[in-house]
Amino acid sequence: MQKQTTSSRVAVYYELTKPKIWYLLVFTAFGAALTASNIYNIPISIETWALMLFSVASGSAAANTLTNYHDRDIDAIMERTKDRPLPSKRIYPAVKARNFGLALAGISLVLAFAISFTTTLEQGIWATIFIAFALVNNIIIYSYILKRNSRTNIILGGLCGGAPPMIGWVAVTMSDLWTMGLAMAGLVFIWIPMHIWALTLHFKEDYNKVNVPMLTAVQSEKTSARAIALSTVVMVLFSIAPFFITTESGENMVGDVYLWTAIASGALMLGLSVWVTIKPMEKAAWTLFKFSSPYLAVLFIALMVDSGL
Repeated sequence: MQKQTTSSRVAVYYELTKPKIWYLLVFTAFGAALTASNIYNIPISIETWALMLFSVASGSAAANTLTNYHDRDIDAIMERTKDRPLPSKRIYPAVKARNFGLALAGISLVLAFAISFTTTLEQGIWATIFIAFALVNNIIIYSYILKRNSRTNIILGGLCGGAPPMIGWVAVTMSDLWTMGLAMAGLVFIWIPMHIWALTLHFKEDYNKVNVPMLTAVQSEKTSARAIALSTVVMVLFSIAPFFITTESGENMVGDVYLWTAIASGALMLGLSVWVTIKPMEKAAWTLFKFSSPYLAVLFIALMVDSGL
């Protein structure tokens, strides 16, 4: 019986970390690392892989846990979130969740810095900086300062989404960090507003109930649909950017496989955003939201495949 209780407790804390979110972020770090490894023909040791992936996983899980801790009051009111571990009191008292999140944050920073021992000190320091920035941006800037006060909260609050690809890149090389590495980070950052706004348009009544001014919850459906469509257009246009980034010798880092994948998948996302604009209703927004995560994953898969050809 004790074994079953322990297993159940582990499952609840795992749920608290919002694994569906950090799975995707870890995948973007993996994609960035493999793309850099393919472009520069730099092998990645098992130790570096482990440190990088577990650092991003624990850092993302920490951010999700600590934002869940901060939002436990409104989560208890919203229909979508009332059954989460904290509002449902499956974790009680709440301070246990806070301590768990802080422990995960500490682990993520230690693991990021440990990359210094499998690569170089400079790479480890930059990985640590990116993890620290992501934690501060997501927990302090977004959750504590912007989320309940600004309708554009997710724009500045979404900068943290670009950290995992940057960490994946620096775990391999410092070369072109601020070109190709930054472009891959930008794919995630620019993707976030569309992803979140589509979700909040679908659940707008929940957000209005707790006075959280997400843009698509406080604006009219027509205005919200236009914001989603505009952010989708920007995202699709930016997704072409990696194709134009070249190495020092003038060769493209990625080629036609990535370009046509970005164009085809972008066309699908544009089509869905047009649907939301024409019929700004919950079903259309929910469909766009559901397609948005696979879309980002497809872009990173294309980067990995193309760079390895």
